[in-house]
Amino acid sequence: MNVNNKVQNTHINPQLRDLHGALLEIVGVMNRPQRDEAMVREAGISLDRALFPLLVLVERLGPIGVVELADRVGRDYTTVSRQVAKLESLGLVDRQASASDRRIRAAVVTESGKAMTDRVDAARDRMGQAIFATWDARDVADLVRLMRKFANDIQGEAPTAPESRG
Repeated sequence: MNVNNKVQNTHINPQLRDLHGALLEIVGVMNRPQRDEAMVREAGISLDRALFPLLVLVERLGPIGVVELADRVGRDYTTVSRQVAKLESLGLVDRQASASDRRIRAAVVTESGKAMTDRVDAARDRMGQAIFATWDARDVADLVRLMRKFANDIQGEAPTAPESRG
């Protein structure tokens, strides 16, 4: 394993434990049903909380196949398939043949679905503003930069410079 000289080896174990603990707390909060319900209420939309994260992921990552979507949310493929069908029946997503594999019907957000996720984004912004109200702007910028770097690295991606992202 390649050791990065920027990290002090003597301190990494306690730091990783603290990082892991913080991530468990963040994931625990983010996975609470009450959190999704609060987001739906704040956005002023009517959508079952089980469908809410799927719609957001389809909008962010689509076109996306049901298998990949199920993997990302940690749910069974058949459950997610039924939920995507429900989103389709509500006019929030469409399913189309995948460009890379015609056997896969990938979900894409519709105009109505995008309008709904735009309302969610506005609600997320209001909720985030409240969380970061007492933070220094530099601390928020550092958090965003480091979380992006961590997300890239944990997925095995090479970090990219902010100006090269689309």
